[in-house]
Amino acid sequence: MEYDIRNNPALHRFETTIDGKTALIDYKLKPGVMTVLHTEVPKELEGQGIAGAMTKYALEYMAREKLALIPICPYMRSYLKRHPEYQYLVQEKADSGV
Repeated sequence: MEYDIRNNPALHRFETTIDGKTALIDYKLKPGVMTVLHTEVPKELEGQGIAGAMTKYALEYMAREKLALIPICPYMRSYLKRHPEYQYLVQEKADSGV
């Protein structure tokens, strides 16, 4: 299924709204680096692949914008294990500055 996912820079998140419920990925942005903090899907929308679709959108956005990734979010870390093609985005840095 296709979702209308968008970046909302004012709120520092990627989001999609379905049936009046908003799923989101919170991030912190510094020059050249995006730290992904949290992924949240309302209970009513779980199990529809929304988190995966939003995560792929966020990773594609980072690739286009040439941003390094610091994946704090457990869901993002899990997604990266299943999709190693995005590992090149991960910034190897002990101090994430979060």
